[in-house]
Amino acid sequence: MHSKNTSLIIAGILCVISALMHLATIIGGPDFYRFMGAGEGMAQMAEDGLAYPAIVTSIIALILFTWSAYAFSGAGVIKRLPLLKICLVLISSILMLRAVFGIVFMFITINHPYLNELQARPTFMITTSLICLIFSLFFITGIYKKWQLLSK
Repeated sequence: MHSKNTSLIIAGILCVISALMHLATIIGGPDFYRFMGAGEGMAQMAEDGLAYPAIVTSIIALILFTWSAYAFSGAGVIKRLPLLKICLVLISSILMLRAVFGIVFMFITINHPYLNELQARPTFMITTSLICLIFSLFFITGIYKKWQLLSK
């Protein structure tokens, strides 16, 4: 019997918490969108009763729940999911790219008139980039620890 992979369990828990926060944002409405840093545009659309913010936020939550399932599967907490190794590598890569390019993109768009909402929210971009970096590091550490088992 193989021991559980703590790094992937933590990655899974972090993804579940993040997904639940996204769902809470939908339920909480415009003020939650503002508080969570989604931007005034998303908050205003939610205030106007448009479905777009809820759809986008639901998709993000669904992705995060899926990622948590793959983390828990890689950790040996739940049954093995299809394409486990590939998906874990993709998830950690997506998170790392988001972490790095979130910061880079923010600085590139500083003087771009159509993308000024991103640069107007540097705290959001930096915070979410750091969160993605932390998530990615837990995934990467977990994958490294279980690389041989994931290959089977």
